[in-house]
Amino acid sequence: MRVRRALHAAGLRYRLHAKDLPGKPDLVFRNRRIALFVHGCFWHQHPDPNCKLARMPKSKLDFWRPKLEGNRLRDEKNRSALEADGWTVVEVWECETKPEHLQRLIARLETSHALGTTENKSRSGVGAKVGK
Repeated sequence: MRVRRALHAAGLRYRLHAKDLPGKPDLVFRNRRIALFVHGCFWHQHPDPNCKLARMPKSKLDFWRPKLEGNRLRDEKNRSALEADGWTVVEVWECETKPEHLQRLIARLETSHALGTTENKSRSGVGAKVGK
């Protein structure tokens, strides 16, 4: 909700949970062909080693490891399918929903008309650079 409120307050309009797109992105900017996912660091296993929210549980690893790895693999599959269709995929991680991170996201979305052709695609959508 923090991401949605910040983007809406900045005047950016989006659609929610597009069922016709792989992975049902959380926010969709159809005119810019941008699909934005807001991932929970634990459930989607944020790869940033400094993220304290993405820790693996200490018990029941035989349950948690395949479950969380499956989530990560599904995310990669959905990302690849969207990019193959010409969409730019932006991932916002739970730990990146602080106001300073959201301001960078807003600036990035506001300045990108055809973001898919100029984006340096990294695993973390907020920290990715625009332009090569």
